[in-house]
Amino acid sequence: CRCGPDEPPTYLKWMTYRLTPLERAFELANSGTCTSVDDVRKQLRAEGYADAQVTGPALLKQLRELCAASRKT
Repeated sequence: CRCGPDEPPTYLKWMTYRLTPLERAFELANSGTCTSVDDVRKQLRAEGYADAQVTGPALLKQLRELCAASRKT
């Protein structure tokens, strides 16, 4: 690779980083725009993410709590 010490390799320059569905779900829940886990799932699908990973009692509880907390602020 012909890059300087502070420069990423060439192949990384054209790669774009996309959040995982779970990362995006947490962002949405914390944003205040989604009032429920169902809203988070709908928005994920609208953005082209699969919502299959947004499942499980612990995760759903975390997302519900984030949605509720972000509405209060």
